[in-house]
Amino acid sequence: MNVGVAHSEVNPNTRVMNSRGMWLTYALGVGMLHIVLLSIPFFSVPVAWTLTNVIHNLGMYVFLHAVKGTPFETPDQGKARLLTHWEQLDYGVQFTSSRKFFTICPIILYFLTSFYTKYDPTHFILNTTSLLTVLIPKLPQLHGVRLFGINKY
Repeated sequence: MNVGVAHSEVNPNTRVMNSRGMWLTYALGVGMLHIVLLSIPFFSVPVAWTLTNVIHNLGMYVFLHAVKGTPFETPDQGKARLLTHWEQLDYGVQFTSSRKFFTICPIILYFLTSFYTKYDPTHFILNTTSLLTVLIPKLPQLHGVRLFGINKY
């Protein structure tokens, strides 16, 4: 029995991305970011698309792959404090629907960005680098791996 804990989930971080309306909210947030960037007068359309892609991927990297732990008190003896949100997602089970969604979203945004920037080499390099920084940590082979001891504790 968990006294003082208001939820029945062992770790609410594991299921938050499967909650009702989360994917729609996520897509609307990315769309709103793009609209805000398009409304800035001195940004061209290619710059707005590249900024949307880079800001999205930076945010995704920070919130899913860099920040560890959970904002909730969990009865798991501190296991969650050593894992990133991506590693906690769906209790670490690979290839679930939410993991697939959060892997495909940056790829779709990358394709859209590449198309609307007309494959300009500068934008293409920035967008490809940005995409790789969020796709590589999602690989199942890198689950729990800390390169060069970064983010070990």
